[in-house]
Amino acid sequence: MKWTSIIAIYPLFWVMSAFFVMPFGLRTHDQAQAELVPGQVSSAPVNFRPGLIALRTTALAAVLFGLYYANYVNGWLGVEVLDFRYWLG
Repeated sequence: MKWTSIIAIYPLFWVMSAFFVMPFGLRTHDQAQAELVPGQVSSAPVNFRPGLIALRTTALAAVLFGLYYANYVNGWLGVEVLDFRYWLG
């Protein structure tokens, strides 16, 4: 795999991981018994920490990309897996 492909594919894994990681560990004001600021929506998180989310996202994206790259090198799953005739016999 070319390094330019790695540079193009890893951010896709990072963004996908960010959407997966973001909801974990967040609490709303109702859950934390915190006071709302006037004009603030009640579902806004009270303990949003973007640095921690970015760290978790980077770790998850590295693991997922590592699995993707290992599959690319070893050829565990190929295009034939997407062919339904392969699965139906």
